[in-house]
Amino acid sequence: KEYPWIDPHRVVGLGGSYGGYTSNWLNGNAPDGMFQALVCHCGTFDMRSSYYATDELFFKETECGGPPYTDQHKSPDSPWNAFTPSAKVNDWKTPTLVIHGAKDYRLVESEGISTFTALQRRGVPSEFLYLPTENHHCLNPQNSMVWHETILKWIHTWTDTTQQ
Repeated sequence: KEYPWIDPHRVVGLGGSYGGYTSNWLNGNAPDGMFQALVCHCGTFDMRSSYYATDELFFKETECGGPPYTDQHKSPDSPWNAFTPSAKVNDWKTPTLVIHGAKDYRLVESEGISTFTALQRRGVPSEFLYLPTENHHCLNPQNSMVWHETILKWIHTWTDTTQQ
């Protein structure tokens, strides 16, 4: 379906937490060229590693039908295997801004660092905004200013049609 108010050359996907997971998922699964850029704030890179490092297991076990180490999750069709963004790193092409707080115990900082490392090793244009005093949210007013300015600059960089 066509929407005349959407400029396909200026579409950017942004998400935090589950939305950050979604940004990583879309990087390997969305049609080529659908997004000019992505922003991943505190997102999951690998379903299994995030499971073993989180302070909260309920949602992952509930959504995936149990912990990843059970026999039922050895199958490639298991959510732990089929829906982990890390499985599609070889398809990542979209420029991505990765943001992560050091005090995030829901999705620990290694998830953000892993996302950024994968992007860099693949040669995908990427930046990493590391917030050493923030948790799963950006709460400090000064950090919030940096967060917003960094995201807006990233969006402008990849959607400025006057530079294309």
